Amino acid sequence: MEWVHKTFAELSKQELYEILKTRVEVFVVEQECPYPEVDGRDEGSLHIWMEKEGEMVAYCRIVPPDEGEKYHSIGRVLVKKENRGGGYARQVMDRAIEVLKKDYKVNHIWLHGQEHLRHFYGSFGFKEVSEVYLEDGIPHVDMLMEV
Repeated sequence: MEWVHKTFAELSKQELYEILKTRVEVFVVEQECPYPEVDGRDEGSLHIWMEKEGEMVAYCRIVPPDEGEKYHSIGRVLVKKENRGGGYARQVMDRAIEVLKKDYKVNHIWLHGQEHLRHFYGSFGFKEVSEVYLEDGIPHVDMLMEV
């Protein structure tokens, strides 16, 4: 297994294509949720993924706070369908949290999690800070971790 961390400027065209293709496969096609996956936040984000034999297995991005936001967030957490059940989601979350703590020196980490994953995110120390709400037709909850 190999970890890759890249800013948007460091991504090759092929890496960007693979990231966007995979995110669309998971969040738009698989979840049957037509929404604008390319959201304008990738340029400022750090992209983190795990490769196995040169292929992306799991991915997430670290998103800096935008206007009106207080905290860095972890988003677009995914594991490719054929690699699920191997603990990769936990590994990619651990990696993102470690990067935020050590490299970004943050005190809090934010995420907008799908409601059915709130216990998974809770297992890292995230606490629910909102009621469940619909985002693009999928129940979500805002969560915050104090580090």
